[in-house]
Amino acid sequence: MKVKRTLQDVEKKIIAFFLKNGRMPTYSEIAEIIGVRSKSVVHFWVVKLLDAGILRKDAKGFLTLTKNPRSLRLAGEVCAGLPASAEDEIRDIISFDEYLIRNPDTSFLLSVTGDSMIEAGIREKDMVVVESNRAPQNGDIVLAEVDGNWTMKYFHRKGGMVVLEAANPKYSPIIPQADLRIAGVITGVVRKYHK
Repeated sequence: MKVKRTLQDVEKKIIAFFLKNGRMPTYSEIAEIIGVRSKSVVHFWVVKLLDAGILRKDAKGFLTLTKNPRSLRLAGEVCAGLPASAEDEIRDIISFDEYLIRNPDTSFLLSVTGDSMIEAGIREKDMVVVESNRAPQNGDIVLAEVDGNWTMKYFHRKGGMVVLEAANPKYSPIIPQADLRIAGVITGVVRKYHK
């Protein structure tokens, strides 16, 4: 018996796989989840999804979803000072990936240890988004390898010298003695309050 598939059926199955596994399925896995054996049939559906703008290929040629299915509704604003009336209407739908990560192909997450950036609002166990191909500007927070040790600090160029400064007065500025490699600029921070 031949099963009739629609573009929406195939899209839903791929999204369900993504939500369950946290990654896109391989071509073999797509064949399995849509119930086909032929790679040419999988290729047919992938092309349809690409043409419809549901999927895209990243810089390395890997398939990704154009819209993150984990997007959340943006319901408005809330005053962190004195109470203000809140609007109940939904204003937009946003994806944290799209909100926090401008260049997903060159970005990654790191878990924070230590308290040297506490006054910048970055605490132990926070996750920071690092963009690896971004050139640092004065005042940016960077991930840097300094004389063989990794650190996250404010970047300041003073004349021909680079100074890395903590956001905690307990720590002295770092001036590289031999080697400095900037691995990326911190572009976002995520904190989870409850497990």
